[in-house]
Amino acid sequence: MFMFLFLVVALAVVVAAVTLAVVGGGESAALPEAPAERLQDPLPADRPVNRADVEALRFPVAVRGYRMVDVDDALSRLSAEIAERDARIADLESALAGARAATMTSLRKPEEGEHR
Repeated sequence: MFMFLFLVVALAVVVAAVTLAVVGGGESAALPEAPAERLQDPLPADRPVNRADVEALRFPVAVRGYRMVDVDDALSRLSAEIAERDARIADLESALAGARAATMTSLRKPEEGEHR
């Protein structure tokens, strides 16, 4: 019986000490408030976002955070689609430049001695 009473008193002392350390510590608390983790936006403001920007983007995790796998999958898909879009735009710009060059050569006047 003595041992049981000793364990109950010891448990109460430990619980009280932990409670006082956590709640009553004020500025010198054993567990100070952690600063909130914030997203440092690495996306460029001076140019369009490219695939490397999206691949480098990482989100902070919060208590009620997100499933990293889901966000990583979404970012992977987004970066692939941006790369596909950029390649398509480059192809179209190249084709347009070729068409403009062909139009300009067909419209230029023949020089002296040249026959059409």
